[in-house]
Amino acid sequence: MREVYNNDSISSPRTMTRPGSGHAPSTHSMPHYIRNLPFLRLFVPFVWAIALMYTKIIASTRVRVNFHYTKRPLVKLKTTVNKYLSLRTSKLHYDLKSLVNALVQLFVVAKCFIYKIGKWICARRGSGVKKSRMLLLLYMGGFNRYSEGRLDNDLHIGGIFPMEGEGGWQGGQACMPAAELALADVNARSDLLSGFKLLLHSNDSKCEPGLGASVMYNLLYNPPQKLLLLAGCSTVCTTVAEAAKMWNLMVLCYGASSPALSDRARFPTLFRTHPSATVHNPTRIKLMQKFGWSRIAILQQAEEVFISTVDDLEAHCKKSGIEIVTRQSFLSDPSDAVRNLRRQDARVIVGLFYVVAARRVLCEVYKHRLYGKSYVWFFIGWYEDNWFETNLEREGIDCTVEQMREAAEGHLTTEALMWNQNANQTTISGMTSEDFRSRLNEALREAGYDIDGERFPEGYQEAPLAYDAVWAVALAFNKTMEKLEKNGLSLKNFTYTNKKIADDIYEAINSTSFLGVSGLVAFSSQGDRIALTQIEQLSNNHYVKLGYYDTQADNLTWLDKEQWVGGKVPPDRTVVVNELRTVSLPLFACMTALCIAGILAAIGLIVFNTMHMHRRVIQWSHPACNTVMLCGCCVCLGAAIALGIDGRWVTPQHYTGLCAARAWLLAIGFSMAYGAMFTKVWRVHRHTTKPKTETKKRVHGWKLYTMVGGLLVVDFVLLTAWQLRDPLQRRVETFPLEAPRHHDDDVHIRPELEHCESEHNTIWLGVMYGYKGLVLVFGLFLAYETRSVKIRQINDSRYVGMSIYNVVVLCLITAPVTLVIASQQDAAFAFVSLAIVFCCFLSMALIFIPKVIEVIRHPTERAESGRGSGSGSTPADEERYRELVKENEELQKLIAQKEERIRVLKQKLAEREAAADVTQGTGGGGGGGGVLADLATATSDYGTSTNYTRSSRASVSDLDFSESYL
Repeated sequence: MREVYNNDSISSPRTMTRPGSGHAPSTHSMPHYIRNLPFLRLFVPFVWAIALMYTKIIASTRVRVNFHYTKRPLVKLKTTVNKYLSLRTSKLHYDLKSLVNALVQLFVVAKCFIYKIGKWICARRGSGVKKSRMLLLLYMGGFNRYSEGRLDNDLHIGGIFPMEGEGGWQGGQACMPAAELALADVNARSDLLSGFKLLLHSNDSKCEPGLGASVMYNLLYNPPQKLLLLAGCSTVCTTVAEAAKMWNLMVLCYGASSPALSDRARFPTLFRTHPSATVHNPTRIKLMQKFGWSRIAILQQAEEVFISTVDDLEAHCKKSGIEIVTRQSFLSDPSDAVRNLRRQDARVIVGLFYVVAARRVLCEVYKHRLYGKSYVWFFIGWYEDNWFETNLEREGIDCTVEQMREAAEGHLTTEALMWNQNANQTTISGMTSEDFRSRLNEALREAGYDIDGERFPEGYQEAPLAYDAVWAVALAFNKTMEKLEKNGLSLKNFTYTNKKIADDIYEAINSTSFLGVSGLVAFSSQGDRIALTQIEQLSNNHYVKLGYYDTQADNLTWLDKEQWVGGKVPPDRTVVVNELRTVSLPLFACMTALCIAGILAAIGLIVFNTMHMHRRVIQWSHPACNTVMLCGCCVCLGAAIALGIDGRWVTPQHYTGLCAARAWLLAIGFSMAYGAMFTKVWRVHRHTTKPKTETKKRVHGWKLYTMVGGLLVVDFVLLTAWQLRDPLQRRVETFPLEAPRHHDDDVHIRPELEHCESEHNTIWLGVMYGYKGLVLVFGLFLAYETRSVKIRQINDSRYVGMSIYNVVVLCLITAPVTLVIASQQDAAFAFVSLAIVFCCFLSMALIFIPKVIEVIRHPTERAESGRGSGSGSTPADEERYRELVKENEELQKLIAQKEERIRVLKQKLAEREAAADVTQGTGGGGGGGGVLADLATATSDYGTSTNYTRSSRASVSDLDFSESYL
């Protein structure tokens, strides 16, 4: 069972050892029961008291004695006696110690009792007993000093060491043995402290501020008087340093890195050999800049030291343009905080917590898979080298050693240099840093630590700081004593109200500078240690030094020994690759081939239309309108190809021009192709609604061209206004992140799709769709109204109407569907381009295939009367054709009349022949002759009409051509 040392036990100053370690005290120190046995020292103070009394009496000087009475002597006597009688230990050493303590307390009680009696006698008998009282007081006063274990050549300092606890930093386990070594080395030097001896009184704070304050008060309110306090653990140092100024006590912290301790107004008497945690922040920023990390996360324990460190880190990040994506804190359980880091996609994480919490964090890191080639962790560098492997079962961490090693692999640490890097350089103590390491390891082995198995106690990295802290105190006291001797004073004159000596001690510590085992020891104006920063990385379960950083000189010394999991520097965020969605290349190739085939077909039909323009089958279909329609189809097919051209082929700078080209090509091509068909059907409708006298008039070609031209003018006006007022620009649509194609790649895909849009795109599209929609609907109406009309002036009106049906239906379907599927580039392109190709191919097929077939069937037309087959159509021919049609109608009427008359005459003839058979031989033949005369007359008339018809100017070819279209 561990015995707790209490300052109330009035144990004399000693060279401290770890309680329960079982090893013997230092050989140079006297056993406790010998040093506290008063009987061995009674003779010396007695003689000293007699001599001093004689001298004072001769000089007639009043003697003033400070007895330093121990508080609660009866309580202490009772405690020590009970402890001795309880016999809780079987060790003779502690039995004798308890016995001696009981006797000492008995003498103290007796001293107080005698003092009270002497005071009462003096009050009753006057000055006659002054000499007796003086002798008694001097004797008891001298004994009191020895009973308290103090000598006049002892300088006392207090020590607060965090030894045991469940949280925080228990660095006293290694720092206290280091301080013991320093005390032995300092007291062995004859050139220090002028014969005085430095003694240390200490107790355990467990890194708890409340307990640390209690230890401090016990040190202050129990003699002997302390000249300075040593403390460790930032939370304890904060409490102690803030209170110590009330007693004019300097506080020297060997293990406190809180940036809050740099506040001179709040901590005016604080110094520390441990560099401030803020010295790590410039180093972290330098590393982030070196590896190109501009996005980090912070995970901290809810302690003041880490809160103030993070505040300083945020200021540095803001100054350097580094984004802090999240700042998570926890008190004891880091599971939720680590889970939030994963949700925020944190990749570079700075962790600030004590080592006990660090083990819990690392286990959660393993559970949430926040390690490996995609993550970088910054840990504090003053943990032990094997911190992630020790105390797992004792602290209830449900991760194995192998899992902890896997999660810790590759993390970075930053720490101020706590060991002199020049292993062969002799320090002020006469040792090198390696000599000190050897002595410290030996002391820790005696304390029961497995140093050979690399099982170092907590605080091993800070042990040189504790060693140098004792040396800094000794050097400061030595400098102060030299200054006080000039004024006839000494450090023994220091009291908790003596600000003058306190200021001298402050100046001495502030100006202290020496080479210690931790390097050059010097203090800034804020009392902070000035030191370089070391950067290490855990690689293959061992820490490898990567470099050093000098904050003051802004100099990074890099050794190029870093090794990253996966062989490359981890990114500071999920690597998002912006991938442009483009039209599928096979789809684009197929549609381009179809469009080119359509363009070639249209060009071929234009040639066919031009070569056979003299043929009536071409003439009476308005070949000029057909040519315009074919040109419009070529333009529309070109627009379809332009719709498939995207960022694969065009740079963003030229994409605006592509957007304008698409709009102009599609609008103009539609107006030309559909406008030509619309003009034809409109002329057919006009022909059926006009009087017959007007229908006989010739349709002039310029009227057809005017309508197509009007549609083109409207397009030109709208497109020009759109282009000048609100031009189409390249707009990029982004989509949610997609998983990488290869699981080994630490990237995510952010798809992007290019669109041609303007600021008021909806308005302009509404105007264009409204205008084109009216033309489509009106054309559909005209085609429906003239569905059964045939006129010779436009011989392909029925096919034109069918083409209009198809165009209108496809356009009415394509326009809204395209708006819906605009985010699907392949579907949108395929739908629009197929609609364009289908409209163009169908229109060309319906209008031109009958003509091609007719030309193929009849390579040469039959000759007209008086004209060769190659003669073209003239106004005279058209007029002659109309006259022939009129004559043909009149002749048909005349023939019908003659045929009716012949039928009647034949009937009469048959009746007369029947009557003649009855009256044969009686002279009835005369009637028959009359009938025959009438029949001859009718026959003569019919022959005349026939001869008239044959002799007319209409040729057989003209009649056949007319009948074929009527």
